Amino acid sequence: MTPKTRAWLLILLISALCGLTLWGVVWYRSRALSPAAMLRRLPTDDAVVLYIDFSRLRAGGILPLLDGAKVGEDPEYRDFVRATDFDYKQDLDAALVAFAPKGKYMLLKGRFDWKSLIAYVRNNSGRCNNSFCKLGGSSPEKRISFFPMQGNLMAMAVSDDESAALRMNTVDAREGVEIPNAPIWLSIPPSVVKSGQSLPAGTQMFARSLERAQTVTVAVVPEDDHFAAKLNVRCASVTDATALAADLTKTTGLLREMIEREHQKANPADLSGFLTSGVFGSAGTRVSGYWRITRALIENVLGGN
Repeated sequence: MTPKTRAWLLILLISALCGLTLWGVVWYRSRALSPAAMLRRLPTDDAVVLYIDFSRLRAGGILPLLDGAKVGEDPEYRDFVRATDFDYKQDLDAALVAFAPKGKYMLLKGRFDWKSLIAYVRNNSGRCNNSFCKLGGSSPEKRISFFPMQGNLMAMAVSDDESAALRMNTVDAREGVEIPNAPIWLSIPPSVVKSGQSLPAGTQMFARSLERAQTVTVAVVPEDDHFAAKLNVRCASVTDATALAADLTKTTGLLREMIEREHQKANPADLSGFLTSGVFGSAGTRVSGYWRITRALIENVLGGN
């Protein structure tokens, strides 16, 4: 083989390797990440994790209820929509959010006009380095950062750390949260359950019963003309699971009695009807729960009533 031939072969080999590398980058950026893969990107220590599949809710006719929600009335949000041509009710397909002690971390899947987003940042005293952007929020501890993890996947953080979104570049190898097959699900860590913080009014009495839980997940699923919230709890022992199911049943009964003593009736359109509909059971170290969610309750919650 002549030196000239060897040189051409070397050039062809380098070109092939560059081509394969480019193809690999394109393939990685275009492949769809599952909710489980997305979850491994989020900082989940002591974090409440919320997942919403907007595409499924849109197909089920639920998203139109958001037309009257408070987020749509916010002038800053309306300005953002006008400037970037992005409206979550139309363009967002899924959101996975970790409400952590030191910030909020989000992976948002949808259709983004990245050029408009970068222009929005620069027009609002922010800055972008290549595709990584930073801008100020409504307070000093709410610094916003984001970047495109893929063309249709945004990594965003709101934290006092202006580069917090970069934490989602790392894949966590630890065992993650159990992921239900549901359009909406919520994972609550034991630390939040025990403290009762960040829980809606009226649910703290149930949280006390859950203090012996190791993991707590609530999934919202469609059922005929309504939705249902399904509780899945893992306990350390069969004894703990049995006691927890009994405690939750007892707490639900006490709530019904309190409402009756006030000569009132549980209202399906608010938390009283939701919480008093609870039914619980245990099997091994697992505890299950079921609550009925009426359309009227969804309208009240989403409409900000």
